[in-house]
Amino acid sequence: MTSVLNVELGTRSYPIFIGRGLLERVGELLTGKIVSRQVVVVTNETIAPLYLDKVTTQLKNFDVEVVILPDGEQFKTINTVNQIFDALIAKKFGRKATLIALGGGVVGDMTGFAAACYQRGVPFIQIPTTLLAQVDSSVGGKTGVNHPRGKNMIGAFHQPEAVLIDTDVLNTLDSRQFSAGLAEVIKYGLIRDRSFFHWLEENIERLNQKESTTLAETIRRCCQSKADIVEEDEHESGVRALLNLGHTFGHAIETGEGYGEYLHGEAVSIGMCMAADMSHRLGWLEKDEVNRISSLLKQANLPVIPPETMGRERFIELMAVDKKNVDGQLRLILLKEIGRATITSQFDPSTLNETLDLYGRE
Repeated sequence: MTSVLNVELGTRSYPIFIGRGLLERVGELLTGKIVSRQVVVVTNETIAPLYLDKVTTQLKNFDVEVVILPDGEQFKTINTVNQIFDALIAKKFGRKATLIALGGGVVGDMTGFAAACYQRGVPFIQIPTTLLAQVDSSVGGKTGVNHPRGKNMIGAFHQPEAVLIDTDVLNTLDSRQFSAGLAEVIKYGLIRDRSFFHWLEENIERLNQKESTTLAETIRRCCQSKADIVEEDEHESGVRALLNLGHTFGHAIETGEGYGEYLHGEAVSIGMCMAADMSHRLGWLEKDEVNRISSLLKQANLPVIPPETMGRERFIELMAVDKKNVDGQLRLILLKEIGRATITSQFDPSTLNETLDLYGRE
């Protein structure tokens, strides 16, 4: 059974297809979403042997070019994106060429960024193959690349024409990558859906086992939440920033430790625990709720303690380079309670320092 959600953005609205075996229906589901014969499928060295042929064999009526990128966060750079531009220009593809991102969040972000930039914007389609990409990064139109001094600092908002989520591809996803995706799943419960957080507490073991019905319901609920937020605040001028819970701390860890050392979801998991700790120190979050958060993340096989190499000064240096900051002032996503997040720059710096100095070391 296929679920179809819609991201309602007027003339730029698009569907999210969720179900099993959807890679076998690419040609059918994407009818009308590919607007010319010119198609570039962008994937990586890990995904290509698994799923590339399934997609390209259904595009026989198109002029298909394939770009296979190296796999890993460390390759999410402008230099790597140039490989996509090289292919487009070599084939003399025009403004109606369609890019298809077949891969995880890194592939999706780079493909979307290339689509946003090439000839000032061409269509693209997301076919995410990791849990993290399926529940978060494939929806909403955020695209971009990393800079050595900051994660996702170069990018653009560029909405896809469609998102096609085949839950069967998660059967080949390794356990570490799957757990990293669960961090973003848990985030949705924390920021605005307390009942979903409770549901996850009850169903975490089924999720760990990739039980199909539970997995499909999880992805559907996350995508619906993401769609609702994007419809309300497409360009992150308000409520969409709540989706960055834990990300300011987490991005600092990813940058500081070297891209790829910590998976994005692993760093966000630690960041959400640090945000919860700071929220408690501010008197907003009860201690038992802090413990519930770290307990669920641990049950999802995620880290909750920052690396010892990341001391206070290093965190502050890297957190200063964050897209949410305004006029040089640090803004954080913190929790009033489970299910209610807030964006704030109104906090005593000593409270932040206590979290950076003491969290995980007390």
